[in-house]
Amino acid sequence: MSVEVVFYHLLHKPLELALPELLQKCLERNWKVVVQTGSQERCNALDAHLWTYQDDSFLPHGTKADGYAEHQPIYLTFEQDNPNEADVRFLVDRAAPPTLDPYKRAIYMFDGNDQGAVDEARTAWKEAKSSGFQIAYWQQTEAGGWERKA
Repeated sequence: MSVEVVFYHLLHKPLELALPELLQKCLERNWKVVVQTGSQERCNALDAHLWTYQDDSFLPHGTKADGYAEHQPIYLTFEQDNPNEADVRFLVDRAAPPTLDPYKRAIYMFDGNDQGAVDEARTAWKEAKSSGFQIAYWQQTEAGGWERKA
């Protein structure tokens, strides 16, 4: 099975608004997810955010500090671990990816207002393409939705 590598180019809505929507879609497909951040601080901030991002709901998730990682539908980490045997790996905040072979899908979310992040996404695109992965690129619209560009 080939890994699908998907790039989401954030332009108008920040990660905190865009990520929960994509995580919800993964849960609706019964996919386990691991979200890898670029730092422990960012991991902690997303952990708090996913409990409160909407007044009437939350996304079930956990971190190493919570324990029971193997039972978490969404696992947040700043490391390259995969203790919940996730189907999908999100890479946010310029996180360095582990090998992507174990996943159905790898998702890079990058800030289009950060030139370094854009450059790193371009490099990751080239690496994914040369590795023979299926790749797709989605750009955020002004309304916050997504338009497939490649």
